[in-house]
Amino acid sequence: MDINSSRLTYGRTSVYTLKYHLIWCTKYRNKVLKGQVEQDLKDILNQIAYENGYTIAHMEVGLDDHIHLLISAPPKISVSAIVKQLKGTSSLRLFVQHPHLAERYWKSKGKRSLWSPSYYVESIGAVNEQAVAKYIDDQRKKEVGEWYSRLKK
Repeated sequence: MDINSSRLTYGRTSVYTLKYHLIWCTKYRNKVLKGQVEQDLKDILNQIAYENGYTIAHMEVGLDDHIHLLISAPPKISVSAIVKQLKGTSSLRLFVQHPHLAERYWKSKGKRSLWSPSYYVESIGAVNEQAVAKYIDDQRKKEVGEWYSRLKK
């Protein structure tokens, strides 16, 4: 078996390379992930990942209403736990930092959430990791290109 050891992460009890492409959107597809909210979201997500022992290799907002992440995580952390940590904590922290966001989201059962309850996840193998990373990195560039082409019509 030919394994590129630079791609591997060495844990105390395991050697692994687990990467996930995660996508989730704002509740009601509200376009609130722009400007300072977008930057604060990225900072918050990186903090959460660091605090919980995984990394975000690539991250970009798409259409101001959803986010793409390429995450590398140890096998002891489940994908559902990662998503719960990222979505739950980022929602709480963003509502504190940007109280105006609460105007778009009403409380149901005493709780307010920025995010839609669903998400998309895909495990990424070594072969297509670069393709997924480029796709995530190009989210904003693609939107600007589409906007510009519509403007020219």
